[in-house]
Amino acid sequence: MSEYENDSAYHRPVMLAQCLAALDLQPGGRYVDVTFGGGGHSARILEKLTTGHLYSFDQDADAEAEAQKLVSSQFTFVKANFRELTTELQQLGVLPVDGLLADLGVSSHQFDTPERGFSTRFDGPLDMRMDPDGPLTAADILNDYKEADLHRIFGMYGEVTNARTLAQTIGAARRGRRLESIAELKQGILPCTPRGKENKYLAQVFQALRIEVNQEMQALQEMLLQTAEVLRPGGRLVVLSYHSLEDRLVKNFIGKGKFFGSVEKDFFGNESKPFEAVNRRPEEADPAEIALNSRARSAKLRVAIRTND
Repeated sequence: MSEYENDSAYHRPVMLAQCLAALDLQPGGRYVDVTFGGGGHSARILEKLTTGHLYSFDQDADAEAEAQKLVSSQFTFVKANFRELTTELQQLGVLPVDGLLADLGVSSHQFDTPERGFSTRFDGPLDMRMDPDGPLTAADILNDYKEADLHRIFGMYGEVTNARTLAQTIGAARRGRRLESIAELKQGILPCTPRGKENKYLAQVFQALRIEVNQEMQALQEMLLQTAEVLRPGGRLVVLSYHSLEDRLVKNFIGKGKFFGSVEKDFFGNESKPFEAVNRRPEEADPAEIALNSRARSAKLRVAIRTND
């Protein structure tokens, strides 16, 4: 049996072996998984610990239910968005930590649950909230945002080539009624959906909506900045991203200590940044894993070590 075949659809973690190796796990170390999801990575990290401890974050009630299956004195589940990283770890009194893993993908379970509204494969409500109690849904965005704002998010977060036309088409489709379901959205934007490229186009539209609903880019930046505070010198930062927007932020933060502009230097010309990259180019999943789990196809793994600044 392949190493990739040991996990259910809910639990199947992407690039598991590579992530475990990148964390350089020590049996007595303290580690954080800021994206528990189905618990696939967390379960395997726990197997490596003896006197150490794992703290796993997630804001999803379904993830919290999965976490209850990991019964271990070495495990603590934190029901919170990872943008609360420092605050939550401070309250637990466990700083600094030895390694941090962030798998930025949507879990298989979320994609495969029609009522969550993440997948283009099913009809369901236009929801897309990672936190089911969050204040903003995809339906709110589609029905209440101005066309100019829709144009912005589809162009920026979905990299949709005809973002302006898409926004105008949605404006026309919602006139006199609210778009509430995935089927209604698909039908409404049919006039501007490229023939023969429907699946890719819808995936870009859904990505943009999901990012806006969950403030994913803002949350990612906040979390990454906090990793410099919570990791000890020599600690490992391990991040799996799934689209170019995320990967660019991670790459820039590791390489420059900031998300935009050039790396800062001190009076003597030495670069001032909290991390040093382990892999210059991101690692990617191998063909065997991709054959079993298509969601691994777009994954990019970046690893960095906390410096002694």
